[in-house]
Amino acid sequence: MTEMKFNSIEDILDFAISEEAAAATWYRELAAKMDKPWMKKVLEGFAREEDGHKAKLENVKKGKIFVPVAQKSIQDLKIAEYVVEPETTEDLDYQHALIFAMKKEKAAFKMYSDLAELAQDDNVKELFLALAQEEAKHKLRFEVEYDDRVLTEN
Repeated sequence: MTEMKFNSIEDILDFAISEEAAAATWYRELAAKMDKPWMKKVLEGFAREEDGHKAKLENVKKGKIFVPVAQKSIQDLKIAEYVVEPETTEDLDYQHALIFAMKKEKAAFKMYSDLAELAQDDNVKELFLALAQEEAKHKLRFEVEYDDRVLTEN
């Protein structure tokens, strides 16, 4: 991980909030480029989930206690590790949109795992670990979709 420097927990939360806002925007922009309605719907759903992550972070920043929900371990198909990321998000077909999304979720998982290590507040640490697991779930959903729609067609 590149060295992240934060002066306070507020700085960490602000960083994470801005990352979630950017992710939601990215999914909405990607959805707008899809020609199939079901693709748009899936990607818009991911944008709403990222909005939910942002809301959780904002609530903790406002002083609310995060109550983690017990989660089981998320399987990793590791498809994202073996596909080449497209060079641009312009004129993506569905296969390349999935690849971008897998890579983006993998990076988000890593970011939250790293932020959890930096957090000294147990409530914030739990939130970051929970968000890392949610990002891992997103990645898995994209990997399963890739496996079902791309790998089985080839």
